[in-house]
Amino acid sequence: MYPHYIEESVRKVEATREARLKETLPRLSVDAKTPLLQKFHPDYVAGKMRPLAIGPNKGDSTPNEIADLLEGNSRIDPDKVDLTRVDQAIHYIDTVGGGHFANIPELVEALVKDAPSVIKWLETLGVNWDKNPDGSMRELSGGGASRLRLHSAKDYTGLEEMRVLRDELRNRNISYVEFSAAIELLTDDKGQVCGAVLANLETNELTIVRAKAVVMATGGMGRLHIQGFPTTNHYGATADGLVLAYRAGARLIFMDTMQYHPTGAAHPVQILGQLVTEKVRTLGAQLVNSDGIQFVMPLEPRDVVAAAIIRECSERHKGIDTPAGQVGVWLDSPMIDLIRGSGTVAKELPAMVRQFGRYGIDISKEPMLIYPTLHYQNGGIKINADGATTVPGLFAAGECEGGVHGRNRLIGNSTLDIFVFGRRAGRAAAQWSKQAKPGTPTVNHVRRWQKSLNESGLARQRPISPMLLPDYAKAIPDYMPSYTRESLKPSWMKLA
Repeated sequence: MYPHYIEESVRKVEATREARLKETLPRLSVDAKTPLLQKFHPDYVAGKMRPLAIGPNKGDSTPNEIADLLEGNSRIDPDKVDLTRVDQAIHYIDTVGGGHFANIPELVEALVKDAPSVIKWLETLGVNWDKNPDGSMRELSGGGASRLRLHSAKDYTGLEEMRVLRDELRNRNISYVEFSAAIELLTDDKGQVCGAVLANLETNELTIVRAKAVVMATGGMGRLHIQGFPTTNHYGATADGLVLAYRAGARLIFMDTMQYHPTGAAHPVQILGQLVTEKVRTLGAQLVNSDGIQFVMPLEPRDVVAAAIIRECSERHKGIDTPAGQVGVWLDSPMIDLIRGSGTVAKELPAMVRQFGRYGIDISKEPMLIYPTLHYQNGGIKINADGATTVPGLFAAGECEGGVHGRNRLIGNSTLDIFVFGRRAGRAAAQWSKQAKPGTPTVNHVRRWQKSLNESGLARQRPISPMLLPDYAKAIPDYMPSYTRESLKPSWMKLA
């Protein structure tokens, strides 16, 4: 439930519902969107990004948090890795990639052509898409969409997709390794990627994996908490794939733009930053300030809506403060039942009902308090239409690759981001493997990297990367992981 002092604002929201049922806010013009984004969207905040000092993207701007890791010190000592002992002959990652409405035309073309077959393929695997009474696909609109194209499985689409992928993996008896994170790639004397170094998360034992091709599918970077924002991401979303690919020489793209989902939970604190799906807005929920006034057309693109919410709270001071010191605005979910009929919220949004219901908030009767949350990595590893990166033998799929979404991903494109380019990268990696002739595996690129760090004076200033998991138990005040302290660095890293 909401604290007593917040109830006054809830009453204002309730009082304006009848008027808002007849109100349709117009979409913002380009001239209106541009200054809104430049003044309030986190990507434009001065001092929060800096140019990379070394590597393939030297000089390109990216958030300070990811720059620290991209310029980070390796987790391995190249002279202490035994590459003659091969622990895994097959490196198989059943993951995917894709996208839609991007800045690289050939990637958008691939997405559009493959999208229908991907949805059909997922259904043959067992995904229970929402259907109309006549059995046809039920499609919804979404932020920035010009027509109905959103396929969903209630409000737990990703979970449903994961369910069938897990079953498919087991049914096909595909071998896999758990609890072992990749901490470096292997390269040969031809500059080809030919495997990886894994670290067991429980024992820290290193495992060497030889492979003719590697598919990178490591997800995003939300757990870096760019500019202090909460995140919707899982605990492993710490930009590991970007770090490894960048260190091996892969080009990155669009690294100066992140997606802040407009509607992350702002209260209660136990679910701070967790996703309130955009489907809530597609069904009719409105964004309302502390006075019960609707302030932005709810289906603008995500970056525009996020910036409008930040403006409402920071400049117009029409947000609602929570007991935990957060601020937010209302997402008026009871409007859904008023517009579409009683019971729609319970039927269409069962996960959201449970998520808030366990804290005494009935979202069919009370609005949700929300604020933008770090959600998606717009940029990433540069690929072609088959998922190939700029480094031979290295492919990328899913959120870790970039160029598909441009500077802002639209709703629904994450499913395509996974499966369109996942299937393409998988096929291309298999084809590459048929003709690839890897040389002797080395970690010489790591030696070159550490030399560059030392020569630039960055070795003492940067953490060990990849991060693997966020350190939420640290007791030091700055955001840098505790292992960056000089005293805790491996002996081989200490400088004279």
